[in-house]
Amino acid sequence: MALLDWIAPESGLRVEGDGVLLRPPRASDYTEWRELRAVSRTFLQPWEPTWPADDLSRGAFRRRLLAYARDREIGVAYPFFVFRASDDALTGGITLSNVRRGVAQMGSVGYWCGKPYARQGLTLGAVRALSDFAFRTLGLHRLEAACIPENQASRDLLRKAGFAEEGQAKAYLKINGAWRDHVLFGLVSPHGGHDGPDEGVSV
Repeated sequence: MALLDWIAPESGLRVEGDGVLLRPPRASDYTEWRELRAVSRTFLQPWEPTWPADDLSRGAFRRRLLAYARDREIGVAYPFFVFRASDDALTGGITLSNVRRGVAQMGSVGYWCGKPYARQGLTLGAVRALSDFAFRTLGLHRLEAACIPENQASRDLLRKAGFAEEGQAKAYLKINGAWRDHVLFGLVSPHGGHDGPDEGVSV
């Protein structure tokens, strides 16, 4: 699939979950995304990398879309926006990244939720839906996720989604301007995993 196909509204990739719909970000999502991120900035900043000065600009959003397209074309990441199924409201984002094939067959899960939609089960639905997509559609064997130890909400969410706590990593990621320890979580496919995407499935 070409870059413009990925960015265009007619890109057909959809993942349905419990109360949510995941689909690739589009240029037309910019205004809603900017407003949600802006109103959620204080809520999100303790758990995310430092935002660049132009993070909410249209140009930065366009660069995001191009980076997403390149990553997906080479099969190393699958970014989605999360929408509430009842009214199609944008509630956050979730990404399957660092996809490794060969003997690993694994990837990493990261997500964010806008403040107005927190604690409503929408991110849990998104994590479960993305996990099913990774295992069934992409044929991965294992997923990993990580969060700051103080982020109890994220720890609880990952456990509810079936992830097991596996240990801690020192100075694992640079979050909000500082290298932070993280709790590591893992989830192994109940389907066994295999060497690639399901035959006949277009992603």
